[in-house]
Amino acid sequence: MEEKELNVIIATDCGSTTTKAILIEKNEKGEYRQTFRGEAPTTVEEPYNDVTRGVLNSLQEVEELSGRKILDGDKIIHPARGKVGVDIYISTSSAGGGLQMLVAGAVKAMTAESAQRAALGAGAIVMDVLASNDGRLPHQKIARIRSLRPDMILLSGGTDGGTVTHVVEMAEFIAAADPHPRLGHTYTLPVIYAGNSAAQENIRDVLGKKTTLYVTDNIRPTLERENLFPARQKVQDLFMEHVMSQAPGYGKLKEWVEVSIMPTPGAVGYLIHAVAEEEHINVMGVDIGGATTDIFSDFDGVFNRTVSANLGMSYSISNVLAEAGLDNVLRWVPFDMDEDDLANRIKNKMIRPTTIPHTKNELIIEQALAREALRLAFEQHKLLAVGLKGVQRIRSVSDTFAQTASGETLVDMMKLNLFIGSGGILSHAPRRCQAMMMMIDSFQPLGFTRLAVDSIFMMPHLGVLASVNKAAAKEVFEKDCLIPLGTCIAPKGAAKHGAPCLNIKIHTRSVTEAKPPVTEAIPVGEIRLYPMTLEEEAEVEATPTRRFDVGAGYGRTVKKVVQGGLGW
Repeated sequence: MEEKELNVIIATDCGSTTTKAILIEKNEKGEYRQTFRGEAPTTVEEPYNDVTRGVLNSLQEVEELSGRKILDGDKIIHPARGKVGVDIYISTSSAGGGLQMLVAGAVKAMTAESAQRAALGAGAIVMDVLASNDGRLPHQKIARIRSLRPDMILLSGGTDGGTVTHVVEMAEFIAAADPHPRLGHTYTLPVIYAGNSAAQENIRDVLGKKTTLYVTDNIRPTLERENLFPARQKVQDLFMEHVMSQAPGYGKLKEWVEVSIMPTPGAVGYLIHAVAEEEHINVMGVDIGGATTDIFSDFDGVFNRTVSANLGMSYSISNVLAEAGLDNVLRWVPFDMDEDDLANRIKNKMIRPTTIPHTKNELIIEQALAREALRLAFEQHKLLAVGLKGVQRIRSVSDTFAQTASGETLVDMMKLNLFIGSGGILSHAPRRCQAMMMMIDSFQPLGFTRLAVDSIFMMPHLGVLASVNKAAAKEVFEKDCLIPLGTCIAPKGAAKHGAPCLNIKIHTRSVTEAKPPVTEAIPVGEIRLYPMTLEEEAEVEATPTRRFDVGAGYGRTVKKVVQGGLGW
């Protein structure tokens, strides 16, 4: 899409509970800046049954705060003229539970996993992954498909020109289940087929009359190549056409926007990929919510997203304790606490999900649970963000002819340049250093890594804006969205506690005061903090001992200029 010249932008994100609006304006210097924001309860359920009411309420708050007239009754005024109107209105949405999908493929570790990556990258919650070799009997697969009631199904299988048997078998299971969609009773379930092109006619014969079938390019045309974009694009298009259109008021909302409404996680992923591509860096982002934790990564141009639907800070907080175990949670708590007390606190949080900590000890416990939720979600992300499985690769002369599955994780923390935290527990931590330490403890970055948090969770708004005007989205992202926490320097390696680890030299460039250079030897097991403001930068020379690596190899020196932040 050709970038539009925009001076005044209004954007909303219709969440499951809150609709958030932000105003972005171009100032006298020609800079795009986020100026005002408004919030209102989302109104997709009773008694309103109209998502646009929440949108209008959030826009009215922006009107009152900014003094700009945006609405004429229930209509958005555009284009902008002086202090009246806006040039464009854009929106994202996860109201009504977001996009829920079932994924099916021929082989679980190959085409089914590729289909799962396509669905997750489009902003979906994957309810289940079915495959011909997943260990379930035919009647169990049919019963599972029938019981889930997804918004749509993504079916893949086989490389182009390969066998058609397994993927047709999966299509027959779907036809036999005759599944009904979660929302709406007047339309048939959308099914996207993105598999072996030789099986397209067979798939049309099996599913053409029982579902609304869409055929797109194969997700895995060859063993060595994934082609996820066409399927992701079709998922997002159908999300607008079928899923959103069933929710009350979305017909009106669809008419108001000038570009397609994106699923909220899809918009965040689009922004992270755009930033990585534009700056030629590796980026990771995490959004920890009440019910789920989403992790996004873009390493060497390969984008991945995972949803840990059972790891969150309110509705699914009991799952965090169950999966992490008591000892792992309590290792972050600096005072004595028994299991019953911790369990009772967690159950109270589940039944009162909107409560916030009122004492220092409650805050420490909540942040301890957040560390474990983030750690577990990251482990799940590394398992899915992998190279293509089933590919033959040459390792050495001795095993030239041996078949080896790839499948190693693409997540290399030593290569990570920028890590962004989002979600209430991180963005609204009482002190920025708390957010920084939660991110460091959970993800354990290596080498030199810039850390930041999303100030008011505007990444969804900026993601959909990036599809219209990348320059505007990038400028607001850097100047208003990201709050820099600082740079984490961490060597990779192992040695006894207290053994020599890293020698560091720091020369700080300050505009306000002359700071003496710092030269220190840091032993294993210690964390050192060197305060630097946002306006300051420092030349850092890090020399690890022979058992450690900070990015250039074991024992090799790395010199870099790093920026300050607020994480202290």
